Amino acid sequence: MPSNKKPSKLESVSRALRTLGAGNRTLLRSSDEQELLREMCRVITEQGGYRLACVGYTQNDENRSIQWMECAGMDKEQLQALVPSLIASDGRTPFGTAIRTGKPSVARRVFTNPAFAAPAYARLMELAKAKGYASTAAFPLQLEGEILGAIVIAAADPEGFDDEELELLNELADDLAYGIANLRMQIKHRKAQEAIAHLAYHDSLTDLPNRTYLHKQLEEAIQLAKRQHHPLALLYFEVGQFHEINEILGHRSGDQLIQQLAQRLAEAAKPGEFLARIGEAAFALLLPITGADGAAREAQRFLEVLHEPVEISGLTIDAPVAAGIALFPGHGTDAEVLLRRANAAVDRAKPARGRYAFYRGQEQENARRLRLVGELQRAIERNELRLYCQPKVAIPSRQLSGAETLVRWEHPLHGSIDTGEFIKLAEQAALITPLTTWVLEAAFRQGYVWHEAGLHRPLSVNLSVHDLRDSRLIERIQGLFSTWGLPPELIQFEITESALMEDPKTGLDTLTRLKELGVELYIDDYGTGYSSLSYLQKLPVDWIKIDQSFVMPMVESGDSALIVRSTIELGHNLGLRVVAEGVESQALWDQLAAWGCDVAQGFFVGKPLPTDTFDDWETQWLRAQT
Repeated sequence: MPSNKKPSKLESVSRALRTLGAGNRTLLRSSDEQELLREMCRVITEQGGYRLACVGYTQNDENRSIQWMECAGMDKEQLQALVPSLIASDGRTPFGTAIRTGKPSVARRVFTNPAFAAPAYARLMELAKAKGYASTAAFPLQLEGEILGAIVIAAADPEGFDDEELELLNELADDLAYGIANLRMQIKHRKAQEAIAHLAYHDSLTDLPNRTYLHKQLEEAIQLAKRQHHPLALLYFEVGQFHEINEILGHRSGDQLIQQLAQRLAEAAKPGEFLARIGEAAFALLLPITGADGAAREAQRFLEVLHEPVEISGLTIDAPVAAGIALFPGHGTDAEVLLRRANAAVDRAKPARGRYAFYRGQEQENARRLRLVGELQRAIERNELRLYCQPKVAIPSRQLSGAETLVRWEHPLHGSIDTGEFIKLAEQAALITPLTTWVLEAAFRQGYVWHEAGLHRPLSVNLSVHDLRDSRLIERIQGLFSTWGLPPELIQFEITESALMEDPKTGLDTLTRLKELGVELYIDDYGTGYSSLSYLQKLPVDWIKIDQSFVMPMVESGDSALIVRSTIELGHNLGLRVVAEGVESQALWDQLAAWGCDVAQGFFVGKPLPTDTFDDWETQWLRAQT
């Protein structure tokens, strides 16, 4: 039964303040929305001394249904049966009024209040008498300008909830709404981070692990194999005549072929075997604790699985597949070597498709690498490398905003050497510092030439994790600024997210010292290094570059589009400008423009080109814009 003793004004304010304090502590401790609602209702009744606390969310259906989320002081299911919707309760309860008006609503002396004399409230009034609820108040929960629901609080005092008490409890409701919004935002951010991580490590077409993920798993498997002294095998499957299939049937049919083959491989893989798509028409399979005999048996088994024809575009296609095998430790002791040698072994199997071959020629490969290391060192010393630039264009104005510097090596005998290969060689042979120094000097020299010609073309230089650890890096850059007299805005630096995450403290220290020079800084390949938002906020950077693996598929992939759009919004919210890499079509450009992306870089804008042809590119680009 309700109490006949009316609490004093001091007691009412005191219990409201006590409730507000306990509620705020609950907000700080809760990490889940349901837990937050449950604990908030509990502290309102147990620590605040109120008889009832319930939270209900309204649903956007024709009955304006109410979902009672949590309750303290009565059974939640019982309340759900009594008040299932706003229509069922005639919308005149404090809850319905709070939802309708967006303001707190109070009902005092509920047992004699004519508003509750209707038969629809009979069972509710019986329950109120049994529980001792003589007055109730409801407070709307507003999220982003919309009313999510309300929290209902009941007291034994028939004249409960004076103005001061209402104000304090309404503050509690506002705090609760903020807590709900904050927890939901955390979930969105966590899902976005998980989606970024998934896209960074998985192929968008097949959803299989990608080359990056395989490389990580292979390195870990090699380390385990070294400790436990057992072998492992890497199988490399390559689909033959894939380009011909694409040309004849179209890329969509080619994609369907790859998807079907991927599904067959995934279904055939045993527990413990790691399957990845690592190229346009290539898959790799990691077999732990497996020697030559086991690798041969598995290769034959998978080739038989792939031998059956595939139905594509109403046609039956025989897609010939060959397999190459590389073994640890006999064929290599690191991931990159094993992957390259498994790939090389495929060429030996190609004359007889549907066959497999082991890697051969370890000595020749080592000798070639040693020769290339020596020749790369001489190429750096003799200034035989070439500086290339890839333009970056501001999307709103379509004007040149700068260019990224790249290095190319044209070998006198072997022709163009793959950039990734010789940079990897430079890292392994301790040549990365001389190589970076060459690029820096070439970039400053070219920047000076353009500056003297009255051209404003900022050049960005890539820095590796080795460069970030170089104690003399800042000194060399300061010396180049002194030598060439360039203003800081003409030289920029790009650091990959993965390089920063490999050594966060050193990365932050180096970036801070670079920023003191007045230059602009980019986080390159954003989304692939899985950095935290808290770390990103600490970095003294000006730009983030969204990795092309997210940008290129975004027109066809809703997940990629979500990540790109979210990253643009995130960058702008953090006060950063955003560059999208891999912009290769008008459709990608238009979508990025609609989302407010600042700068585009990719083949649609321009391929990497020698510095002496940059003027021609800019002339053609500007002409195309008129």
